[in-house]
Amino acid sequence: MSSPSKQIPVIVLAGFLGSGKTTLLNHLLRACRGTRIGAIVNDFGSIEIDAMTVAGQLGDSTVSLGNGCLCCAVDAGELDLYLDKLTRPAARLDVIVIEASGLAEPQELVKMVLASENPRIVYGGLVEVVDAAEYDATRERHPEIERHLTVADLVVLNKTDRVDEADLARLRTALAGTAAVVEAAYGRVDPELFFDRRPLTQRVGQLAFDDLLDDLPAAGGCAEGGHDHDGCAGPAHLHTGYESLAFTSDVPLDPRRLMAFLDTRPEGLYRIKGFIDFGAADPRNRCAVHAVGRFLRFYPEPWTGGQERRTELVLIGAGIDAPALDKQLAGCVADPGVTPPEHAMWGVLRYVPEPGQEPHEAGESDELPGPVD
Repeated sequence: MSSPSKQIPVIVLAGFLGSGKTTLLNHLLRACRGTRIGAIVNDFGSIEIDAMTVAGQLGDSTVSLGNGCLCCAVDAGELDLYLDKLTRPAARLDVIVIEASGLAEPQELVKMVLASENPRIVYGGLVEVVDAAEYDATRERHPEIERHLTVADLVVLNKTDRVDEADLARLRTALAGTAAVVEAAYGRVDPELFFDRRPLTQRVGQLAFDDLLDDLPAAGGCAEGGHDHDGCAGPAHLHTGYESLAFTSDVPLDPRRLMAFLDTRPEGLYRIKGFIDFGAADPRNRCAVHAVGRFLRFYPEPWTGGQERRTELVLIGAGIDAPALDKQLAGCVADPGVTPPEHAMWGVLRYVPEPGQEPHEAGESDELPGPVD
């Protein structure tokens, strides 16, 4: 079986006109620092990278952005075609971001990603960008934003620099319970929320431009709809408001306890990734786990002779209680000397793709599993 590490996460970036989607995407492209991004833009305006601009309508072309990233401008009906193009091994991409049109229905794009027959992708989550300064006006013009927020895996509350603390507190209350919410100005969020950045190779001597990007404002200003930050220095550092937790255990986990934890995980827990040792409950396999929002998949794969049998998990979220989650995971450790019943793995197996759906080696065509109930 293929592990999720061999698949490319596909992230849907949505939000109404002027919310700052393109600014956020530009920031991700500048701050990727070695990670190769494929950007599929449904409503192409301008994508900037390293102070250079690719502008205009690109039609069906693919443009190299010069830092290893690629950008395509497509219609929704061409999505599978470009997913196939961008996931070919020669492209060597690490993540794909689909920037939806400001008037697109994000749930439909998510369904298209989940229904794709491309064996080299895995759903990476729906990110909804919200304009903090125009939230009330957006709700009046587009009441469907409420539905968009309920299906989002991560909400980026953007342009928080344009509202006072009282309005910001009100917005936090209004968005509570929808998904993990991260506050941002100028679309500057930590890329680690979206994808795992490759470590840069060690350099000796003069600093490269890439080393300075995280401390520089967006090239050419923010250019967000309704607010021109051209020439504005913007914030020097990211303020993401998210937390991460690394959990390891040399003792196997009890699958039933782990499923009870996952079934009750808080809304703000955006990502879970890593590998699980279920010990005697599943002695032949370790399980890779991939969760984004409410989407959950397990991928059993054989242990190899050189692998240390242990559980290693990373949890990322906004407004989460990391110590409490660590304590809950510690409570998932199996009791020593207790033989698990035969049905112990049933809850886990509900989230393992069927044999006919599981992606295999690159080049084989199987159906990507859909969302869980």
